[in-house]
Amino acid sequence: MPKILLFIPMYNCEKQILRVLGQLNKEVCGFLTEVMIVNNRSTDNGETAVINYLTQHPMDIPVSLLRNHENYGLGGSHKTAFRYAVKNNFDYILVLHGDDQGDISNMLPYLRNREYMRYDCFLGARFMKGSRLEGYSRLRTFGNYVYDLLFSIGTGQRIYDLGSGLNMYRVDMLRKPFYRKYRDDLMFNYCMILGSCYYGHRIRFFPILWREDDQVSNVKMARQAVTVLRLLASYMRNKKKFVTTEHRDKIIHSYTAQRIYAEGRQQEQA
Repeated sequence: MPKILLFIPMYNCEKQILRVLGQLNKEVCGFLTEVMIVNNRSTDNGETAVINYLTQHPMDIPVSLLRNHENYGLGGSHKTAFRYAVKNNFDYILVLHGDDQGDISNMLPYLRNREYMRYDCFLGARFMKGSRLEGYSRLRTFGNYVYDLLFSIGTGQRIYDLGSGLNMYRVDMLRKPFYRKYRDDLMFNYCMILGSCYYGHRIRFFPILWREDDQVSNVKMARQAVTVLRLLASYMRNKKKFVTTEHRDKIIHSYTAQRIYAEGRQQEQA
């Protein structure tokens, strides 16, 4: 069996994170080696909720809760998890956002037949045939279709989603930290798509269910739209420069976290 780390980024999603943990049934855990929840300095009571849940619902695989030493952003949390996966010789890292918009059961068919093993990036897509959206506005849906088309033209590869909350990466691909200088905010996944297209990583999109009900979005739509267009334009002007240049507003030399709960233990250094 491949060694798979499930990484759950968490930020101010106290209500939703419990539903996400509830997705990890016996069949799902049978494909996983370890679960790592990374709290990006949330200001709610999410940590307490997670610890209480894990205490009351022990799993058959190791599960740990980490807290970033700083607010690194969503992209920074990815870098924390990527570093852990590389350091501990995992084969794959599976990403499931802690806000309960994606459903890990959408991965089960591919975990069963191991189709993901043929690719470096196995990415959930909200805007392709077979996907289903719940509570997502028509305007935002249309906007995403437009951006997916623009990125497809810019990269020369069909893009069906610029960043859903359910993705899987081959860890060997991450051993060379090409992503280290990419943005630490919500634009990290956009940079990853562009970088993977440039480096010729094998990419496969698959349809997913995506829902919005009680989630609170951290996205500023107008600002994001402009930023996304600038990213793509920068990539198209000089692809090599784009993948090697510094995109972060703040330089962080080491993305580290403290393990605050794991297998009944609390307040340990990761």
